[in-house]
Amino acid sequence: MERNVRPDEIPDGFSAADPTNNGGAGGGGDPQEAKNQEKEGQRKAILDQALTPEAFARLGTIKLVKPAKASAVEALITNMAIGGKLQARITEGKLIEMLEGIGAQQSKPSSINIQRKKYAFDSDDSDDDNDDDLL
Repeated sequence: MERNVRPDEIPDGFSAADPTNNGGAGGGGDPQEAKNQEKEGQRKAILDQALTPEAFARLGTIKLVKPAKASAVEALITNMAIGGKLQARITEGKLIEMLEGIGAQQSKPSSINIQRKKYAFDSDDSDDDNDDDLL
């Protein structure tokens, strides 16, 4: 039994949206979308079981910066888990090794270059006290 709710009956902070996203229809929506959501849920469950919490967090961070590389690693881990090739959970170090391996396989090599700020008192290269000037 569906009941129409008037806007003045809805408490503050809530909306009249249908939580099932059926839009009032008795059907279940798009079957392709449901299948994709099911696959995504299975993939996430496999990754959650296959990775340590630290590795899972690192993979999430990598997904923000390099989504293609993260997707490739996720596919590799999922295939390894389904194929029964994982003996133990993947640690952060092993995940980094896998990422480097996938980076080497890709057409253009990518690396992270860290450039630290140089201060005048840090560098010995620009040493202005030339002892030869004293002679």
